[in-house]
Amino acid sequence: MPPIRVLIADDEALVRRALEVFVNAETGMTVVGEASDGPSAVELSLDLKPDVVLMDIRMPGGDGIRAIERLSAELPSARTIAITTYSSDETVAAALSKGAVGFLVKDSEPEHITAAVRSAHHGGFVLSSIAGQDIVRRISTSAASQATVTLSPAEQLTPREIDVLRLLAKGMSNAEIGRELFLSEATIKSHLRRIMTKWDVRDRMQVLLFAARAGIIRIPSTP
Repeated sequence: MPPIRVLIADDEALVRRALEVFVNAETGMTVVGEASDGPSAVELSLDLKPDVVLMDIRMPGGDGIRAIERLSAELPSARTIAITTYSSDETVAAALSKGAVGFLVKDSEPEHITAAVRSAHHGGFVLSSIAGQDIVRRISTSAASQATVTLSPAEQLTPREIDVLRLLAKGMSNAEIGRELFLSEATIKSHLRRIMTKWDVRDRMQVLLFAARAGIIRIPSTP
């Protein structure tokens, strides 16, 4: 298998260097580029096509939130993880709503960072602490007016779709969910597409946020 290709965007050179060391020390992943601001991160990503982007969400030279939004639209194959100094930072909510697949605090243990990269690459999501639950609630509250349905969100789903959701909330990839439910990966993808259509959301993270808001699932946080 080719290594997971990672791009790092942070305005602090020491942070970039530390993240580079952590990623390159892990078997099966490599850093392919670094940027010191949002616009540079986007341009470099469009050129290098990384699998995963570690994006600082507060950079003086360019807004990380805007960069995440651009990457979500212009390079949807790249999975972007927001990184921040404080897990309670309110801008994390904006990062998730713009397309980030999760967030990490900068003082996370190296193994948590590399595990997050691997999880994101395989379709998972990352919440670095219990503060993630508060962030999910903030996004859910602000997004409440975006979807109005006759049936409740849970009532719109089949029992099998709810099974898929609950396993998705555990951070499982499509392949892992398929093995758990004795279904093919293609069938799991089909279930997720139907859920997205029913709820009018665009990706797995938005599915999870919508489901958490509706009380169908609880999203666990890593230590």
